[in-house]
Amino acid sequence: MVLFVLSLGAELIANDKPVAVHYDGDWYFPVFTAYPETTFGGDLAFDADYTDPYITDLIREKGSLYWPLIPFSYKTIDFELSSSPPSAPSARHWLGTDDQGRDVLARIIYGFRVSVSFGLLLTLFSTVIGVTAGAVQGYFGGLLDLLAQRFIEIWQGLPVLYLLIIMASVIQPGFVSLLVLMTMFSWTALVGVVRAEFLRARNFEYIRAARALGVGDAAIMIRHTLPNAMVATVTFLPFILSGSVTTLTGLDFLGLGLPPGSASLGEMLKQGRDNLHAPWLGLTAFIVLAIMLSLLVFVGEAVRDALDPRKTFSGSTQS
Repeated sequence: MVLFVLSLGAELIANDKPVAVHYDGDWYFPVFTAYPETTFGGDLAFDADYTDPYITDLIREKGSLYWPLIPFSYKTIDFELSSSPPSAPSARHWLGTDDQGRDVLARIIYGFRVSVSFGLLLTLFSTVIGVTAGAVQGYFGGLLDLLAQRFIEIWQGLPVLYLLIIMASVIQPGFVSLLVLMTMFSWTALVGVVRAEFLRARNFEYIRAARALGVGDAAIMIRHTLPNAMVATVTFLPFILSGSVTTLTGLDFLGLGLPPGSASLGEMLKQGRDNLHAPWLGLTAFIVLAIMLSLLVFVGEAVRDALDPRKTFSGSTQS
């Protein structure tokens, strides 16, 4: 969680624009607002290029610049490399550069944010749809459950990868479009578990008593039956989350994911494959993915144990 929160402020950690500029007694924040060259005594009304020595010299005459820890963004091309890209790790680029001269560490930070954000959103939407579908099937049963099960069996049999390839050729893949497409095929993972829990719980005595007292179906499902299914649901969430990150990485590796130039761990793996003479590319992407997926699974297991009423009850009894 600390790494993810830090990556949310990636623009303040790795950027080719200063975090703050103090010029002629006033403060400017180029990270959040674009300023023209004329603001700092330049001649053009276009956005200031803070990597241009002319602009930096103008600012230093009447003030100072405060750069982030890494003075490169994920798409910044360094034209001052001492060797042709990809260049090895150095004091200027801590993890080296890729084959286009872009800083690897900056791309890792931005790519980490994109991957985790995509995984969290996909897990959230898939969970909401899957839990809702499984709850309705298990609670009402009968013909509705039978028809829904046949639909899910057909839906799960569709070749997801082929459909993604077809969609990638029709529309320009992007974060939102990939999220929508993956949600369409990821929600079925939780339906079977939630459906089984609702089928089991709907015959409990307190459920029958609630029906006899006139409690509505929606209230019974949310207030009384859903908590029983949450333990099994939370158990699957870490795997859905890590699978979402892996899916996005695989699509980017195949060139079917985010648009070219986006910060992507899968694109970095592809560069590692294409540039075997630059081992820092493949090793960096592999290590980041291994650590990220391990931490996601550990966090999911901790949440599962915290929400497990049996462990909570046993712990309170022993204390």
